[in-house]
Parts: sequence; C-alpha cells; structure tokens
Amino acid sequence: AMKTNQNTVLQGKRVTLVPYTAAHVPRYHEWMQSQELQRLTASEPLSLEQEYEMQRSWRDDADKCTFIVLDAERWRGQECADQDCMVGDVNLFLTDAKDPTLGEIEIMIAESGYRGRGFGKEATLMMMSYGVRKLGLTKYEAKIGQENAASICMFKKLHFKEVAVSSVFQEVTLRLDVDERERQWLLEQTNHVEEKSYVELKSPAEVLET
Repeated sequence: AMKTNQNTVLQGKRVTLVPYTAAHVPRYHEWMQSQELQRLTASEPLSLEQEYEMQRSWRDDADKCTFIVLDAERWRGQECADQDCMVGDVNLFLTDAKDPTLGEIEIMIAESGYRGRGFGKEATLMMMSYGVRKLGLTKYEAKIGQENAASICMFKKLHFKEVAVSSVFQEVTLRLDVDERERQWLLEQTNHVEEKSYVELKSPAEVLET
C-alpha cells in the first residue's frame, strides 16, 4: 500500500506533508539523537546508516506509510529546501494482518518551537483523512507514553477514546472508529488540503536525490 504516497504532497494551512526521502535522513537522524525525542517516541538511537535503511523500508514496505511534516509557509515560499523546513513526521502502520482497515498513527513534532501551535493537529488530521480516502482505513489507534499529556489531549480532541493503559509499557492506547459521521467530520476538517505531485513541485536536482 505504501508505495502509494511516494510522489504525494499534501498541502495544508500550517503544514505540508511530503514523502520521506533520502534527502531528509540527515536532519531526521539529528533529531533522533535527542534523548527527549527518544523517550517520547520510545525509540533507540540509530546510526546514520541504519537511518538510511529505515528510510528505505518506509518507502518499500507495504504496511507502513510516512510523511515528513514541513512548515507550509516557509516551504511554499520556496525559500528553503525540505531539510530546512522540516518540523516532524507522521506515520501510519498497518499493524493487524487480519484487519487491513486498522491503522496505528504516530505524530512527532520534533522542533520544540512548533509544538502547541496546531502543527501536530493539522498533520494528524491530514494523515487520517489520507488513510480513510486512499488506504481504506476505518479504525485508528494511537499508542502514547503516559507522560506525554499534550499528545493524549490532542488525540482526545480528535475524537479518540482511551481504550487501554499498559503499566508495563507505560503507554495509553486511544482508538477512533471512523463511522459515517466521523468520516464526514474528517473530510470537512481537511477540505482545504490540496494534493500535488512531489516531482512537479521539486527542482530536478532535488528529485534525483530521492
């Protein structure tokens, strides 16, 4: 499924979502050296080489979909390359082989100056809408560290309900079933989003790197 977004750009008000390419890896790798981000995302630091491998798996695996979150305003002005406008990433995992309509969603706003300003919310809504429209998803789960109150609060505002707490992993599982009403709400929330071709928006030199 996840080859589907390799040339997709989603342009919103605050954020633009672009496919995760090799050009984004060094900046991403830099972020993930932060112990705070490792804790919030429950991830281990990788070497740069491992990060490139991870990027390739995101591109090629059928059960993953990822977008890099850019500051739309800076990027739209073309005054900065993707790498310089990156603020985070948003991911979908198809975690249940028996149920292809269930997606686990993750959002990370890595640049602290962009937190609490609606960037994560818009990126999450755009990704959920994309999953519903393009990937046939009807159920979402989010697993969030118990101490990440801001993220838990954001997902609850997006109609997710808490369904489980794991004291072992110290995480909360939230869930949203996208019935017809939720679907309409999601599409309304994202009706400003424009879908474009990544290749057409990039300079030829940058596309060659991908």
